[in-house]
Amino acid sequence: MTAKPAAAAARATVYGYPRQGRNRELKKAVEGYWKGRVDADTLRRTAAELRRGTWQQLAEAGVHDVPTGDFSYYDHVLDTSVMVGAVPARHRAAVHADALDGYFAMARGTQDVAPLEMTKWFDTNYHYLVPELGPDTVFTADSAKQVAEFREALALGHTPRPVLVGPVTYLLLAKAAPGVADGFEPLTLLDRLLPVYAEVLADLRAAGAEWVQLDEPALVQDRTPAELNAAARAYRDLGGLTDRPKLLVASYFGRLGEALAVLAKAPVDGLALDFTETGAGNLDDLAAVGGLPGKRLVAGVVNGRNIWINDYEKSLATLGTLLGLADQVDVSASCSLLHVPLDAKAEHGIDPQIARWLSFAEQKTEEIVVLARALASGTDAIAAELAANRADLASRADAAITRDPAVRARTAAITDADGRRSQPYAERTLAQRSHLGVPLLPTTTIGSFPQTTELRTARADVRAGRIDAAGYEERIKDEIREVLSFQEKAGIDVLVHGEPERNDMVQYFAEQLTGYLATQHGWVQSYGTRYVRPPVLAGDISRPGPMTVRWTAYAQSLTDRPVKGMLTGPVTMLAWSFVRDDQPLGETARQVALALRDEVNDLEANGTSVIQVDEPALRETLPLRAADHAAYLQWATESFRLATAGVRPDTQIHTHMCYAEFGDIVQAIDDLDADVISLEAARSHMQVARELAAHGYPREAGPGVYDIHSPRVPGAEEAAALLRKGLEAIPAQRLWVNPDCGLKTRGWPETRASLENLVAAARKIRAELATEAV
Repeated sequence: MTAKPAAAAARATVYGYPRQGRNRELKKAVEGYWKGRVDADTLRRTAAELRRGTWQQLAEAGVHDVPTGDFSYYDHVLDTSVMVGAVPARHRAAVHADALDGYFAMARGTQDVAPLEMTKWFDTNYHYLVPELGPDTVFTADSAKQVAEFREALALGHTPRPVLVGPVTYLLLAKAAPGVADGFEPLTLLDRLLPVYAEVLADLRAAGAEWVQLDEPALVQDRTPAELNAAARAYRDLGGLTDRPKLLVASYFGRLGEALAVLAKAPVDGLALDFTETGAGNLDDLAAVGGLPGKRLVAGVVNGRNIWINDYEKSLATLGTLLGLADQVDVSASCSLLHVPLDAKAEHGIDPQIARWLSFAEQKTEEIVVLARALASGTDAIAAELAANRADLASRADAAITRDPAVRARTAAITDADGRRSQPYAERTLAQRSHLGVPLLPTTTIGSFPQTTELRTARADVRAGRIDAAGYEERIKDEIREVLSFQEKAGIDVLVHGEPERNDMVQYFAEQLTGYLATQHGWVQSYGTRYVRPPVLAGDISRPGPMTVRWTAYAQSLTDRPVKGMLTGPVTMLAWSFVRDDQPLGETARQVALALRDEVNDLEANGTSVIQVDEPALRETLPLRAADHAAYLQWATESFRLATAGVRPDTQIHTHMCYAEFGDIVQAIDDLDADVISLEAARSHMQVARELAAHGYPREAGPGVYDIHSPRVPGAEEAAALLRKGLEAIPAQRLWVNPDCGLKTRGWPETRASLENLVAAARKIRAELATEAV
């Protein structure tokens, strides 16, 4: 059957695109600038070349209007803070002295000034810089970046569409600035912010912008009537401006729900909605409100967050239904393509059959263009593409990698007892204290130590054959000895081996598990210049053999102090991978948990008394709607317990979480039944410790006192002050002292100084407690 063409020819577009460049040129240029090897003009030229290349690639692929303004040196929410003049007082001098250096000071801090807080962008692994606002905040418009990038694209012959974070989402993502009285809600500043957005829109219109995209992903979350009223007011005011471009309000990551009716009635010119699995319900909701007569609908039918090929027939069925619900239906991905790698064709090491199933940013762009062509001209226009797509989908469904009978039999045999420790925490903590012999306020680190240039060179050399395996292993042993020696001299109580053999906390394990695939060039931005290569979870998971036991046991042989075994938990193994979409996530999590259970038990059998199973993604993977929380948290916590519950009572299980909001999952943290949890807390001034206390969390906790995402070295008194705040919420008998996160991205000089100060702070507080006891 041939699809009926739309009344107006469908167009292809994207919400946003990866920024880094094919060879991570942006990362190299920005880090070169920080180190003084690259000047500001060179950095700006590199950025302009990357933008030009992106726009050209999109235009050549057949994209009608290209996004501008989504490019960022560090983070698009930080860019929005600059655009609206929301610069914290402590950063204003740096921004006024040099805008670029001030921008990076807000992102990374300096030795004297703390950076903005960082947290996860909705339920993704992207991190944004949290705006700090207060009742005294004065917004001022600075549209220079947005106008300049629009004009760049226009001068190159493209049809640009500027992309801005919408005003409602910006305020809902913000926090009260330090020192602001409790109870302040940033959304109360909306009426103060809207005139600034109006000024930016006027500037873009004056530059020639026909359309501007305003991203409002916060509206796919549960929203109060007051918040929905704020959204209605915002778009009534912005839509009512007389001198403005056309407004496209974009939502993604889920179903708009109650907000859809609000935006459908607003005097804006178009909506962009997610019509993939994550946005299930948007199609029915759109029909229920009567569609979008007189407006443009951008239909996100290509999943912008996974790397699997699109099902053309399924997407065309959705698009066919949408033709009757809006005057203009265009085709896009479900969200910005920022969350996927650039080009699957660069992956030459993957089985060619499996490679046919993969779709990165360039391939997703091609899919969008194919679907737009079919919508405009009928399915006969894409007959060859449809046939190839059917064959590729069938190939994946029938592939042997997707089903391992032994794995499925083992998961089917899981019982409730497999997820329970043999003794409750109150009993086993006594055995652990006796066995480990650590002092009050024990000190430790989260796991990784600096990955030096020498380590990365050694890893590249062994891959290239320039050194043999024996030479590489000696280099790893040397590094472990150095890391342990430093920790012992610094006075750290529970040691780590530093993970010199590991490339990434997920990829390292994925490369040793069946069912996973590793990419060579699949880089995705996590934050700033930090890029990761999420592995591809393509089939059933099992562990052929031990993954970490050898190096952990070697480290333990060098010291009398306990050395933690370090593993990545099942939820994080899924969240930081491109997970399969052909079975429930909970089933995949159980498979990973059983593989990790084997590793945990082997570590214990080889003399490891402290085992940390990191779950930093537990909160970020929480569904955006409260109605979906319980089902997710049930399988997420069960999978952690399944991985860790098989050990003896005197083996201490740690977990770690970072850079997310934890207040709404404290019960789930409790349900993990870990003996010790370490969490990010330095930038948020121990907020998480207060949240644990309010819940009555009964176990041990280490809220971080050293922010490792900044190059600054916190002094001993600064760390001690944070510890005192921690002690207001957590008894000293249950409080650990540790950094916020692993130290992989830090340099050795700052690491040494910061950890020495951390130990000094712990000793200082121990002495204060001893004096108080007397």
